[in-house]
Amino acid sequence: MTQSQALALLKTGSHVFLTGEPGSGKTYVTQEYVALLRAQGIEVAVTASTGIAATQIGGMTIHSWSGIGVKTKLDKQDLEHIAKSKNVKTHILRARVLVIDEISMLSAQTLTSVDAVCRKIKKSELPFGGLQVVFVGDFFQLPPVVRHENALSAQQMLLQETPAHFCYDSRVWKQMAPKVCYLTEQHRQDDREYLNILSAIRCNVFNSSHLKKLQTRKIEYKDAPDDVPKLFAHNSAVDHINSEVLGRLSGAARVFTMTSQGNDHAIAAMQKACLSPVELQVKVGAAVMFTKNNPKEGFVNGTLGTLEKFDTHTGYPSVKTRRGRLIDVEPMDWILEENGEIRAKITQLPLRLAWALTVHKSQGMSLDAAVVDLATVFEFGQGYVALSRIRRLAGLFLLGWNERAFQVHPEVLAQDRQFRMESESALKESMQKKGGELVYGASVSVAYRPWDEDDDTELRELYLDGATVSSLAKVFSRTSGSIRSRLKKNNLIEKK
Repeated sequence: MTQSQALALLKTGSHVFLTGEPGSGKTYVTQEYVALLRAQGIEVAVTASTGIAATQIGGMTIHSWSGIGVKTKLDKQDLEHIAKSKNVKTHILRARVLVIDEISMLSAQTLTSVDAVCRKIKKSELPFGGLQVVFVGDFFQLPPVVRHENALSAQQMLLQETPAHFCYDSRVWKQMAPKVCYLTEQHRQDDREYLNILSAIRCNVFNSSHLKKLQTRKIEYKDAPDDVPKLFAHNSAVDHINSEVLGRLSGAARVFTMTSQGNDHAIAAMQKACLSPVELQVKVGAAVMFTKNNPKEGFVNGTLGTLEKFDTHTGYPSVKTRRGRLIDVEPMDWILEENGEIRAKITQLPLRLAWALTVHKSQGMSLDAAVVDLATVFEFGQGYVALSRIRRLAGLFLLGWNERAFQVHPEVLAQDRQFRMESESALKESMQKKGGELVYGASVSVAYRPWDEDDDTELRELYLDGATVSSLAKVFSRTSGSIRSRLKKNNLIEKK
């Protein structure tokens, strides 16, 4: 399915699962649809399963938006408490469309919890309280981590992890039966040889000939270029690299130590789960990443930047984000509540070093080059995610790999075939005639289809709300010239 066909199907108001290979344009189509909705004055909630993904699409995490926070399973008391939150109620009651990006990393249980909150606040038994829901992502990429909750404390976070259940297995997904838009174009990689390698991994036909091509990019760590990102499977390797590069910077490092209060066991669990380290060492010039959401101050979990200076009075750092905003950073709290009371609290600057990143945190990025170590990958899809960040084979500097590096999840492999078939069915359905005319999204050209009164009304409203000619061309599946001609016909732009 093409991007324009997917956009046309989204316009029908159906629940949609927008998927496709890395670089197929999932983010672009999402942004186009969000822009269209906002141009029409339709409130859309843009969320993602991770902070980094939320940063990239200009939204917030689904956990924050829905009020569930770190919880994956809600009891009746939890649900009542969340439903009374003024901020959460405002978010959900105003929204008409909900977008959830990086859906592969959201567990079935978490999706069910979000659905329950929406139904409760919207006072509707429809899935997600009647919202149009757009799932975006690729299940070949990283799966979710499911955290079990203690039976003795519904609000206590535990560390035990188990294999995840993909959210397409959830009851609410099956109840919604979202239409699948499987994008088939490629906009990231332009290297045919490299694309063939990635496709072989995805289709589980990776063999010795593909491996030989990757072996040509094998290097030793001492030969790795300094000016490109480094991706590793484990946090320990990332921490080592970040400490090493920090040591090369001139000037003395400043150390910020986490403080805590409350139950010792709960504190230990929170410290292990927190992205900010117990002891944060930084210098001017350090590459850093924010680890907590604070949209009012201009950052969310995943915002990247450079440490510019330390305040002469407070001693706290100022960080310039990649968008050029200077943020004065102060300590923030991570709080664990139980029965309405604070059980434990940790306090630290919401920062961590970011010269090296885990594969997990690279998801969604597009890189011209990267140093990649796949020797210790442990999860299906980790190797595929890391390799697919890079645009061409010449930009890959490969330190090593193991047997799991080029494997994808067997369950997802089978499910992907089903998704492809459902996408083909959705496309055929969109090509059916409606009222004697082809529905938007048909695979044949509709550039010369006659305009009707409804088209003109929609065109007028969108244009007056600020939609551009290029975006209107995509919305109506017509050429930019056709759009300009119709705007002139409706006296919306000056005739020359």
